[in-house]
Amino acid sequence: MTDNFNGLGLHLGNLSRLSAARSRSISAENFDGAKGQGGMAQTGTGAGPARDLGQGWKVSPSISIEPGEVRTLADIEGAGAIQQIWMTPSQFRRGILRFYWDGQEHPSVECPVGDFFAHATEHFSQLSSLAVCVNPRNGLNCYWEMPFRESCRITIENLSVEPVLLYYQINYALTDVPDDCAYFHAQFRRVNPLPYKEVFTILDNVRGRGHYVGTYMFWGANNCGWWGEGEIKFFLDGDDEFPTICGTGTEDYFGGAYCFDVDGNYREFSTPYAGLSQVMRPDGFYFSQQRFGMYRWHILDPIRFETDLRVTMQALGWRQEPNARYLPLQDDISAVAYWYQTLPSAPFAPLPAGDELDIV
Repeated sequence: MTDNFNGLGLHLGNLSRLSAARSRSISAENFDGAKGQGGMAQTGTGAGPARDLGQGWKVSPSISIEPGEVRTLADIEGAGAIQQIWMTPSQFRRGILRFYWDGQEHPSVECPVGDFFAHATEHFSQLSSLAVCVNPRNGLNCYWEMPFRESCRITIENLSVEPVLLYYQINYALTDVPDDCAYFHAQFRRVNPLPYKEVFTILDNVRGRGHYVGTYMFWGANNCGWWGEGEIKFFLDGDDEFPTICGTGTEDYFGGAYCFDVDGNYREFSTPYAGLSQVMRPDGFYFSQQRFGMYRWHILDPIRFETDLRVTMQALGWRQEPNARYLPLQDDISAVAYWYQTLPSAPFAPLPAGDELDIV
């Protein structure tokens, strides 16, 4: 029966099924997603070019956000799910996205807009995965399904000293949400530089039941040589000193091997579930101040937890011969953790200040 299908969890095997879900979309041409109210703007950032055409002719394709302003992008009442988000901002690190589910006072998503879409800088690199796509030039796309039962509120804050121009579209469905659907979360962390012999914490202070579904890291190397010997560790449900899940190396976790090295150079790659999507090479292959964007989506292998979760990554390099051994690193490391969990969720630690977010 068609009324048993809510229109969520879509894939090629169920795409032909009918449902009672109602499609809606929020953008600068329809701020509240109301039915039959798109393209009605008479003022907006496109009013000048549309002056000879009038209403309905791309009068409001984007918004301008003033310094220090927090702008509400979406305020949705009822049950449903975000199904796709597209954005192209003029500021990647100083535009802060926040998502609030079902009236919770603190956000479940808090992240610079670029890092949320696994693309920390305006330096374009193609990213083609199931959960996130970055397309020419800097078209940021997110396909994480984000269910809510009572309400959804999405805001963006401009931490820069200049106005931010944002083009955006938030596509969602109004529909019933199953009892066993958890809430999408994403949190940003940065340490610059990482103190000597300390591990980088990707995520901690998670309380509740859920599953971890992805990691994006943007890594700035402050040493010459290879930087990716460190292990990722998942501490589940009361794990103390030692984790339940331990990786074998940084590049191994992100789906690569042997330093991402092909013919003496880093080789970018972008696949449905993992990739080295961005390599910035100011000085060459194994020299200082290179930066690397990497992602790993646990879509087919989520890390499940019942009560709590902590995730860490070692920053570990390699001392060359003679007497080859590991080298603890003091690098510039950022990460976004993505997971689903029950509400209420714990408040996040404060984000770094604006100047501490910049990549220079």
